[in-house]
Order: sequence, then C-alpha cells, then structure tokens
Amino acid sequence: MKRELNNVLKTFSIEPVLIDIGASGQPPELWEAIASQSLYIGFDPDLREMRDIPGGKFARTIILNEAVTSNPEQTETKFYLTQSPHCSSTLPPDNESLANYLFSDLFAVQKEVSVNASSLNAAIDRLGLKGVDWFKTDSQGTDLRLFQSLDDNLRNRVLAIDIEPGLIDAYQGEDLFIDAHRALLGQGFWLSKLDVKGTVRLKRTTFQAVVKRHPKFTDTLVYSSVQASPGWCEASYLRTLASIQERDAQSRDYTLLWVFAMIEKQWGYGLDIALAYDAQFGPDDISKQMSEFPLKQIYRNNRNFRTLAKRLLPEPVKKLLRKLIPQ
Repeated sequence: MKRELNNVLKTFSIEPVLIDIGASGQPPELWEAIASQSLYIGFDPDLREMRDIPGGKFARTIILNEAVTSNPEQTETKFYLTQSPHCSSTLPPDNESLANYLFSDLFAVQKEVSVNASSLNAAIDRLGLKGVDWFKTDSQGTDLRLFQSLDDNLRNRVLAIDIEPGLIDAYQGEDLFIDAHRALLGQGFWLSKLDVKGTVRLKRTTFQAVVKRHPKFTDTLVYSSVQASPGWCEASYLRTLASIQERDAQSRDYTLLWVFAMIEKQWGYGLDIALAYDAQFGPDDISKQMSEFPLKQIYRNNRNFRTLAKRLLPEPVKKLLRKLIPQ
C-alpha cells in the first residue's frame, strides 16, 4: 500500500500536513505509509518522554515544545505535570471523579508549571503553512475546543481528524466524546473508527484496604481479572464528500481524502471518492488507480477469508459460505 499511496502523492506533488497535539512518544503508525511525502508537526510541552524521531521518516519534522491553547491572546498557560506524562494537561484533574478508578494515581499532579503557549492559528501562520490536512490531538481534555479554535478557512480544509476524548470526567471542564462527536458530525465529518478504552472501576482507597488483609491482592491481579469500564475512546473521522463538494474543492482534496481513506482501510469509501473524482474532473490514470486499488483490497480480503475458512470451518458452514461469497 505504501508504494501506491506515495505514487499518488508524488503525481500531484502533494505534501500532506499532519499535526499531532500531545505528541509524547512516536507519531501514529498509520502515518508511516505516507511519512516520506509528509510534513509532521508535533506539539507537547511535557518533554519527559519526548524522543527523537529516528531515521528521518518524514519529509520534514517540526517539534514545538509548547502548549496549544484555544485562546488566541494566551502566550503562556498553566500546565499540570502528572505522575504519568501521558496524563499531563492544561486542565486540572477531576480528582473527585477519578477517585472511583484504580488508575487515579497516574493523574496525581507532581508539579504545576507555566509553559509557552500558542494558538493553532498563530503556530500555523508562524510556520508559513497554508492549512492542515490531518488533525490529530490527544490534548487530555481539550480536543474539541482546539479544533474549533481554527479559523474557518483552516478548519474547513481539514480532511481527517483523530481525537481521544473522555467518556468520564477525568479533567475539570473537559470536552467529552458526546460533545465532540455531535460537533464534528455537524461540521461535515463522519465517524470512520471508534476504539473504546477503559480501566477498572475500583477506588484506590478500597484497593489499599483489601491489600492489608490480602497481601497477594495486586494491581496486576485486578487489571487482569476485572472487567474494564469505558473511560475514553480513540475516534477517527473523515470528511464527507458532501462537505468538500459544498466548498468546490480541488482535485488535491479528493485525492488526499482518498489517500487518508486508504490508510483507514475504508475501501468502500475509497470507491465513493473515486467515482466522485471522475464526475468532477473526468477519468484519468490516477482516478483509475483510485478505483482499482480499493477493489484489489476487497478481493484480497475475500480470498484471505476463504483460505482461512477452508482450514478452520466445518464443511456445512463452508458450503453455506460458498453460496454467499463470490468465488
């Protein structure tokens, strides 16, 4: 897939702009397929776990050691450094809510610091960018407000969004999934993928009381034995065709939306985009590839499923599948 997608990007001289807010650790693996053609911009004021990106995977890499704020007037903001760097945020933890969960100690504030801050609009202007193509944020509570803070012309050009909103109140005044989902649907996106994450609902104080009577009662035992409760989710959105058609989008938008759909393994949506491209700009070599590539993936997955079925399924089920699935 990497070769096909990069061929499309090179043909149109497209350099996708990928923004990663809360960039502790490595960039998303999904982006590796187009890294050599892309500009990667990471924001994170908590560099305790920030690592250099080895091998120069991206065409260009910019890491900004500053917080992102939705307030254009803010040049500094308070940042709460928690026991786990992945829980640090510009919002204070909601300790009353978190007290119900075993992982609450990860949110213990070790230090409050004042860090440099910038609005996304100011950062994009400072870097001389025309726009953002894929917007990924794990800001610990402010995902929606950060996206909403983009100027209309920038926000309307975003083609893909990854957010990690809460399902519980882990931070005071945070943007929850229910709010973000409703807002993004209303702004021309559809939900491509949703992975619900969770943790054990058990008060740390209860855990400590049990340990006094049962020394073998450990965190590992609890996490491996108790059903996790939903706590947050990883949600991926793609722009709808209706949305880009409304703003008279150019071939670059259709092409890049198709590339992003392929990265998301949305083969069906890729066919939708290819057909819309043909209708708008006429068929060409690229539109042919845009149709053939997702079809190839669909047939390949079908063959893989049949091969697996032949090995594992009982004969009566195989006969039924042969009737239902084209050979």
